[in-house]
Amino acid sequence: MLNRLKNHICYQIGAIDRCPDSGKTWRNEITPFLENMGIIVFNPLKKPMTIGLEDDDNRSTRQKLKQSGKFDEFSKIMKSIRHADLRMVDKCDFVICYIDLDIFAFGTIEEMTICNKTKKPILMVCRQGKLAIPDWAWAMIPHQMMFDTMHELLEYVRHINGSPEINDLGRWIFFNYDNKNETLV
Repeated sequence: MLNRLKNHICYQIGAIDRCPDSGKTWRNEITPFLENMGIIVFNPLKKPMTIGLEDDDNRSTRQKLKQSGKFDEFSKIMKSIRHADLRMVDKCDFVICYIDLDIFAFGTIEEMTICNKTKKPILMVCRQGKLAIPDWAWAMIPHQMMFDTMHELLEYVRHINGSPEINDLGRWIFFNYDNKNETLV
């Protein structure tokens, strides 16, 4: 079986600051599936770096600063978070994006835009279903990369990873990190 996505980096895009669970649940649920394929997962809640951390303590501190009007300090922390997250967007090979139309996700929009400009695959699930995905996204993302459920999205990832023939949709580019002389189809 092919393993096209081994050592490729997936960044998880989706709301954090307005989510009751900080966006942890869906990220934690899919990470083992991806890691079992050898995919490196960049989770903005567990950054592989020392800046822009978004743990519960940091979130509490940010909200206290914002509520007390300490906007310079709040902005400085947010700029660090944005810098770290956009660096992970730069480094990733593809993204999984989870949107819930009941939660406004400002950073998600910026991250998706950058990925779209660089033609990175954006795999999107909308909690309200594929038909509820905002119309503008249909001009940004091939509809074959939009899904009703996370299960459907993960089956697509399995297909891309191991099926002999795939449609790259002008987005997928694969690197063979194990053997420089072999090509991946």
